[in-house]
Formats: sequence, structure tokens, C-alpha cells
Amino acid sequence: MAAEQIDIIDLTCERDERELFRGLSCRLQAGDVLQVAGPNGAGKTSLLRILAGLMPAADGDIHYAGQSILGGAGRERWRRSLLFLGHATAVKATLSAEENLAWLCALDQPVAREAIWEALAAVGLRGYEDVPCRQMSAGQQRRVALARLRLQDKPVWVLDEPFTALDQAAVRALEQQILDFADSGGSVVLTTHHSLEHLSQVRQLDLGRVA
Repeated sequence: MAAEQIDIIDLTCERDERELFRGLSCRLQAGDVLQVAGPNGAGKTSLLRILAGLMPAADGDIHYAGQSILGGAGRERWRRSLLFLGHATAVKATLSAEENLAWLCALDQPVAREAIWEALAAVGLRGYEDVPCRQMSAGQQRRVALARLRLQDKPVWVLDEPFTALDQAAVRALEQQILDFADSGGSVVLTTHHSLEHLSQVRQLDLGRVA
């Protein structure tokens, strides 16, 4: 499933009565990977939360396939097309890896147990299916969350610091997964402190300059 065109149009973001950026405009086509950069407080996470529908924009609009995602039918189409992973893993400590993924996916697209086990194996967690997440390291909990990328068929990924707490092997695997997803027609918007300069496919949007 290829992503449709995403247009951010004259977007303004405010938080706690402080303007973070104004007049932000950019376009993403299928296959684009956009890294949102900028200094602390520039509004990187806020932009991703606006895209995810978790906070309102102060002004401007966002269109997906020519329809506004901020209300009406366009908002529902966008919701069905989007997979958002926040900076917090959203993993419940008392649940096992399998239980977490079953619960998170059931909120949108229930998946089979076998698919969950395959996704956990793909992120290096074979044998951890029944382990409570409170017994896992921060990196392992991150990998549980990232297993959703293999389970939910969405054409747009919005990822807030997805490389946090990952070891080098997991970082390389996630980089390749993002590039493969883009090559298949997906679109990715992400923030990260991890350098992606060696990946020529990645465009950068500097919110420090917009502000």
C-alpha cells in the first residue's frame, strides 16, 4: 500500500502560549523519508503530535490525498493510514511482549499470535514472547514497540526518536527497515538524535530555521 501525498500548509504551532514555529510548509510524496531536526524546544515532537492528531495546530492545515486531516472524512482516512510511535514506548510493564503487541494492535488491526511471534523474532526477541516487559532492558522494550512496524500495514510512519536505547545492530536493522519501507512506497516522518547523514534518501526539515 503506497502512501498518498502529504502537504503541510502554513502550519503554526504553539505550546504553553509560546509560538514554536510559524508558516511551516512542505510536501511528502510516496517513498519520502523526512527527518525533522532543530534545537531543543523548536517543536519537533509537537509537530509529530499534530500529525498524529494528539495536539491541535494553532493555524494552517495538513492535507493527505488532497483532504484536510484536521477534521471530517480526511481525518478518518489519515487515521487509518498512519502508524505513530511516540518517544515513550507505550509498553505496559506488567504485560508480556506478546500481550503488549496483541493489545496495541487490537486497538486498530487485531493480528494472529503467530504473526506476533514472527515480528518479535525479527527484532531479536525470540524467546521473550512470554517475558513481562518489566524484566526487559530499555532497549528490549523499544524493540517490542518497534515490532508494531512489522505487524500493522500502514503507508505512513510517524516516529519520535525510534533509535533511542537501541544497540548498533538494532540501529542498522531499523535504518534498513525504514529504507525498505520507503522503497515500497511508504512515507516516513521522524525525529532522532541519531545521525542519518549517511543515508542519502533522507531529507531534513530544520525547524530552527522555520522559527
